[in-house]
Amino acid sequence: MDISVVGGGFQHVITRLSPLPSLSAPSSSPPYTTRAKSSQLIPATSLLHKESQIEPTHVSVTPRKRYHSVAYKARQSAILEVQQSSDLGSALARLGDVLKVQDLNAILRHFGKLCRWQDLSQLFDWMQKHGKISFSSYSSYIKLMGKNLNPIKALEIYNGIQDETVRNNVSVCNSVLSCLIRNGKFESSLKLFHQMKQDGLRPDAVTYSTLLAGCMKVKHGYSKALELVQELEHSGLHMDTVTYGTLLAVCASNNRCKEAENYFNQMKDEGHLPNVFHYSSLLNAYSADGNYMKADKLVEDMKSAGLVPNKVYIRGGLFEKSRKLLAELEDLGYAEDEDLDEKGKLFRSPCIVISAISMPYCLLMDGLAKSRRILDAKSIFEEMKKKQVKSDGYCYSIMISAFCRGGLFEEANQLARDFEATNDEYDLVMSNTMLCAYCRAGEMESVMRMMRKMDELAISPDWNTFHILIKYFCKEKLYLLAYKTMEDMHNKGHKPEEELCSSLIFHLGKIRAHSEAFSVYNMLRYSKRTMCKALHEKILHILVAGRLLKDAYVVVKDNQGLISKQSIRKFATTFMRFGNVNLINDVMKAIHSSGYKIDQELFQMAVTRYIVEPEKKELLLHLLQWMPGQGYVVDSPTRNVILKNSHLFGRQLIAEMLSKQHSRAKALISV
Repeated sequence: MDISVVGGGFQHVITRLSPLPSLSAPSSSPPYTTRAKSSQLIPATSLLHKESQIEPTHVSVTPRKRYHSVAYKARQSAILEVQQSSDLGSALARLGDVLKVQDLNAILRHFGKLCRWQDLSQLFDWMQKHGKISFSSYSSYIKLMGKNLNPIKALEIYNGIQDETVRNNVSVCNSVLSCLIRNGKFESSLKLFHQMKQDGLRPDAVTYSTLLAGCMKVKHGYSKALELVQELEHSGLHMDTVTYGTLLAVCASNNRCKEAENYFNQMKDEGHLPNVFHYSSLLNAYSADGNYMKADKLVEDMKSAGLVPNKVYIRGGLFEKSRKLLAELEDLGYAEDEDLDEKGKLFRSPCIVISAISMPYCLLMDGLAKSRRILDAKSIFEEMKKKQVKSDGYCYSIMISAFCRGGLFEEANQLARDFEATNDEYDLVMSNTMLCAYCRAGEMESVMRMMRKMDELAISPDWNTFHILIKYFCKEKLYLLAYKTMEDMHNKGHKPEEELCSSLIFHLGKIRAHSEAFSVYNMLRYSKRTMCKALHEKILHILVAGRLLKDAYVVVKDNQGLISKQSIRKFATTFMRFGNVNLINDVMKAIHSSGYKIDQELFQMAVTRYIVEPEKKELLLHLLQWMPGQGYVVDSPTRNVILKNSHLFGRQLIAEMLSKQHSRAKALISV
């Protein structure tokens, strides 16, 4: 957050406290290690690919110098310039003719990798407009929309494909289905899958693996997975390692231990080599079934296959067995402290070096904490400290998060203080963990100190950082500061959560910060997330109360059918009295289009406003011309007011219009 924005906002609310520090970091700051999730699935294809690699026999070959054409070099230069350009539209206008479709696809993937979503969409729109597009373009863009959690946009693009060859391309279809499943829309993906087949899709093994992955987190997932497997086999396709891996995970998540075992053995009988992912899923199934003897045997099989089982045991919840494995690792010499060689290190970040022995400790501690066995997790933490196992902030992060989840905020706060007192280096995950602990404990001074430290260390805030702070500021009733923080969050490209936005909008409305509430509404609206219908009506009430009637008009116009007639009536009445006279006719048309029947009181109010400002006579004449075509006529009182002031607008013209309206009224009565 910029000091000028957030600091100023904070001082405005609580002037006794020092300004909040900036959470912004220079773009040149190095990336920090992201915490790996122990529950994340390991792609079977990548593991098998690595296992199947064979070291080639060394043959001395004189390398041939590769020459590139002038055109090729020009394209490569153009790709680099477009990727680095701050004005994408201008760069495409200059270099678009040089670039081929495959070059543009590479730029698409580059933008997606860097999460440059706005540039990604702008480039894709340009490719569509200029006809430089292929099925690979659609597939990549839709897949990236799934990563961006924007399934609505992905479906919009897919439904807009006119070329049936592209629309039924298996890669494109797989990307759409994957996008839906990734965003928790499994049922929708199944319906679309059946529609795709009717339209001409010929599914492949990847299609079925994608759909199988969606079965893991839905009710009756195993039965649906079984139907998909039967359909796959009926189509003449064969199960591969990826399909088997996904199916094993489905069995484990649905407590189908026997079925998981059968599929595991079937996979081996067909000649497929199990990897860590397959073993992990079967161990999860054994754990759910309480069959630790089979789990022990499976771990021995893993060792024989040259795989390290420590993470798998902990993922499977076999905590006592995990302790034994820790002892085995110590006996193997992995617990040698301080000067570990590269073999003993798992990864290094600017502030964390995790050794091969500390990782299983941390995984075990994390597994215990997530199983609500906080005291057991704490004992592992104390054991690590006693044995001086090097892990820096990782173990602290796990325990502080565990205390927060368990409602032990004082313990979390104390542990965060202990870490801060003994460590000078932090990464983003540790910073967020400590911020969360301080916020939960209500330690404002500690929160501010932590934010200053993040700024000093050039640690860039992420979505979690902003989310933690906004919730805390709302809890402390610092709503303007929460707004400034959300504004900074939005400017840095992070999408706000609807529930948090809705709560902040409500509280900003309560303190009469009407324009700020509307700004939060627009942040959520432009993030392209699906919005609750009630939120449109909520912001309309806030805008009307704050007399921000032009903005209220936009909300009504853009959300026809989503706002109640009572709310539209209240808005219309207020606008006729206090709104911009130049927009009165537009408002009339908007509320008519929404299905609301305009009453005579509103027409009389509009006419009165025009009579007060006779220079707006053209607007009155336009309104009188518009009314008969929509089935409206002025009533007698309004007609008399117009005639009384007809000298202001032209007596003959007014008489002709009112005569036409009178004839229209007679016609309506006769009907």
